[in-house]
Amino acid sequence: MRCAVFKNMVLQSLKNCLWLSCVLRTPKACFWSTASGGLIIQSVSNDVYQNLAVEDWIHDHMDLEKQQVLFLWRNSPAVVIGRHQNPWQECNLRLLRQKNIKLARRRSGGGTVYHDLGNVNLTFFTTRKKYERMENLKLVVKALKALRPQLDVHVTDRYDILLDRQYKISGTAAKLGRTSAYHHCTLLCNADKFVLSSVLKSPFKGLKSNATPSVPALVKNLFEEDPSLTSEMLLDAIAKEYAVQHQIDHHITLINPADETLLPGISDKTNELQTWEWVYGKTPKFSVSTCLNMVYKDSILDVKVNMDVKHGRIEVCNIDLPEQWLPPGLYSELVKSLTGSKFCPNETTTLVTTLLRVCPQDDELHTRWSLLCENIIRLM
Repeated sequence: MRCAVFKNMVLQSLKNCLWLSCVLRTPKACFWSTASGGLIIQSVSNDVYQNLAVEDWIHDHMDLEKQQVLFLWRNSPAVVIGRHQNPWQECNLRLLRQKNIKLARRRSGGGTVYHDLGNVNLTFFTTRKKYERMENLKLVVKALKALRPQLDVHVTDRYDILLDRQYKISGTAAKLGRTSAYHHCTLLCNADKFVLSSVLKSPFKGLKSNATPSVPALVKNLFEEDPSLTSEMLLDAIAKEYAVQHQIDHHITLINPADETLLPGISDKTNELQTWEWVYGKTPKFSVSTCLNMVYKDSILDVKVNMDVKHGRIEVCNIDLPEQWLPPGLYSELVKSLTGSKFCPNETTTLVTTLLRVCPQDDELHTRWSLLCENIIRLM
């Protein structure tokens, strides 16, 4: 059994390498202009920023009057938030850092989703006039039914796909431009549900925001229903149904999202999507009003913290400390330094470490300072 599994892994690896080499040898004038009516492409990358950049590139550069496009892609572990969402509200940022899971903000609206290699992503590109997400989702359901007729899957009025009438296996988001549009959706195949539920649960208390909140739902993997399925089978079935409906060849073209000759300017788009200014700085204005329960010398001190955060930076900062906890001058320096800084653990750690160097050489004062700063950093 182990030999058979290993053999399949080797064959799949060789197959992937062959696909990639074929892509890299393809003439660059290529398929963007030669395919007519419709095009099915699949990314050879599992990097969330590269794949989101491909979406931007197609939306900005392709003539969707002449070609509709289906883009197939998968990501290594990542949490992807909607354009108008608050990451502190939507996920456990501390856990993401511990597990080295990427956080990305997409350009479409909608809620937060967890991606890993057990999750398939589909993006349907059209002109704005031809945009129709219900038809896209019906296409996906039809492909699933063709593959496994016994599957109980259907599309809801909220543009989700449900399995067995209760489990969400696909969520939807969209970007509508002036003339172009795209609709993308997920398809849960074999995602790690334990990690999914852990990282999509924010521990934050006392955050007020007008950002778009996600709507929690029961989820289930398709492979739990039918273990004989594979991601490749699902992608192929969806591509086949797309080809039938658009009357094009059932052919998936592999692309490398890092290929500047194929996608001029793609590196800039990828780099922008990774910046702090985009991922965190685009968060709608929010406020934090919470109480830090700090344990000090066998007692619990309640420290009230109120902050207003705009563009990811602390705009207003108030920390209600017990009397004589810190020298007034040091407290003022702390509040002054935090105001205008990023609501970010790395920047705050650097800031408070710098301030600590100018503190009086007093062990108890240093202990108090460290305890307070650790608790403030934990908020971020």
